[in-house]
This record gives sequence, structure tokens and C-alpha cells, in this order.
Amino acid sequence: MKTIKLGNSSLVSSRLCYGCWRIAGDRNQFKTAAEADAAGRAALVAAYESGYILFDGADIYGGGRCEEILGKTLREVSGMRGKILIASKCGVRHAGTPTPDSPGRYDFSAEHIVQSCEQSLKRLGIETIDLYMLHRPDYLGDPHEIAGAFARLFDAGKVRFFGVSNFRPSLVNSLQAVVPFPLVVNQIEISLAQRAVFEDGTLDQCQEKGITPMAWSPLGGGLLGDGARRLLPAQQGYKTEPVVKVLDDIASARGVNRTLIALAWLLKHPGKIVPIIGTTNPERIREAAKAAEFELSREEWYRLFIAARGEPLP
Repeated sequence: MKTIKLGNSSLVSSRLCYGCWRIAGDRNQFKTAAEADAAGRAALVAAYESGYILFDGADIYGGGRCEEILGKTLREVSGMRGKILIASKCGVRHAGTPTPDSPGRYDFSAEHIVQSCEQSLKRLGIETIDLYMLHRPDYLGDPHEIAGAFARLFDAGKVRFFGVSNFRPSLVNSLQAVVPFPLVVNQIEISLAQRAVFEDGTLDQCQEKGITPMAWSPLGGGLLGDGARRLLPAQQGYKTEPVVKVLDDIASARGVNRTLIALAWLLKHPGKIVPIIGTTNPERIREAAKAAEFELSREEWYRLFIAARGEPLP
């Protein structure tokens, strides 16, 4: 698979990232936890063998089980750790922790950032996380406190590079002003179904500062692809019928499937967007990898953009 340097760092990633959110499986799909874990391992191995280099996770995915499954796979597959990049995120805390009346919230306190990283390292069974991100903006987050936590993790050799997720441009600026390391990625929702970053300055800032945009839910919760649909609550109102028709038209003309076209649309952008592939189906993981070798024309790109907008450009 083609590769790309992540932001202003020495990290070299595949053009597509494999997302580990669902590798712990839906326990209702499997008779035993062992079967669910085996399916997660199969997905990871399929991604690795298909050329994915960057594997993205978070401390909350599967209640920590996703990191454990990835860690176990790293121990079982010879040479895998040395050939991939491991990314993780922290900052989301579920309701009920640490006390029953604690609300669901975000936490960028230095104590939580450092402890979360150390716990992720333990679950993964590794000494260093290649890319560590803040998951969702904490309204009480203090940039100076965050910078201190990052410095502790870097100096201890526990993290190589840092990034953010779901950050608006002004928040990236306020954090980067005091953090002594370059923020190399901003992981944000981008797809033909969710195009806000094209208008709100997020992609402009990424290009200006050399930050790599990582696109989560690049198929709009599955609405734009050929596989299963798994919509988040905020995605329930997405209107995708017009653009799906154009996706199908272009896919038919080019002899490929709809998923590949939707991913190639993201890859066309000069900001060098890295789509995160979240399916656990090995066949679909391998198929999605082909998008890295596919090029849309400028005319095809705009046909899709205009269809997604639902009206001509001004």
C-alpha cells in the first residue's frame, strides 16, 4: 500500500489506517468471548497482511479489550510490532467512574492522561505508543497542564508523537501554542455524508500547519459503502440517497465497488486525508486497501461533492 508521512513527524503510515474500535466484537454475535477475540485477531491479521501500517485504538474501545486483543496479536504474529504504528487515545470517561454518581465526561487532567497512557501500554504489552491523541475536547482542559503531561510521557519514552481528535481549529491553536511538540494529526469525522471540515477551517488549518487529517467514519456509518450500517446517534439524519446514486454510477463505470469510490474521494484531497477503516470483515478490509491505488478525476470528485451538497456550487 502507498505510504504517507504523518504531519511533521518521522512516522510513515499507510494511506489507509485500520481502526480497532470494533475488534472486541459484539458479544451477541458470538457464543463465547474466545470466538469474539478470534474474530478480532483475524481482522487485525487481514489488515496487517493487506499493508495497513497504522492501527488506531483508544482506551475506551471495548472497555480496554480492543487494546488487549491487539497486544495479544502482536505477541503471536512474528515481526508485526516492528512493522506497524500503534495509535491510541484518551480523555473520554464513562458515567459511573470513579463513583456511581460521576457523569460521562471528558478529562484532560495530567493525572488522567498519564494514567490512561500507562494502562494502554500495559494492555498492549508494549513500551512505547507511536501516536497518542486526546480523544474529545475537554471543556476544562488546561493547555499548560496537557503540555506537562505530554512532556512526562515523552521524556519517559512512553509516547513518540502526539495528536488530537475532534478538535476545532481554535483549540488546536491554543494547545499547540504551549505544547513543545508538533501535533501531527487531527482525527475528525470526514465523509461525503459529513463535510463540515471543508467549510469550518479544519482542513485549511491541517494544510497550513502540516497536520494530517485522519477521517473516522469515512463511509458515513456505512451509508456510503457496500457493507453493514452502524450509525452513531448523530449520524441518523444523514441524507445520502442522491450521492449514493452517483457513487454507484461512477463505480459501475470504473468497474469497482461503491466503497472504493467513497474512500478514493477522501484520498483525492490535497490535505492527504487518512481514512480509518473500521470493518472487521477480512474480505472488506482487503478490498478497502485497493482504494490507496485508485485515482478519481477532478470531475468525478466534484460530481460527488455536488451530489452530497444537494445543490450546485454558488
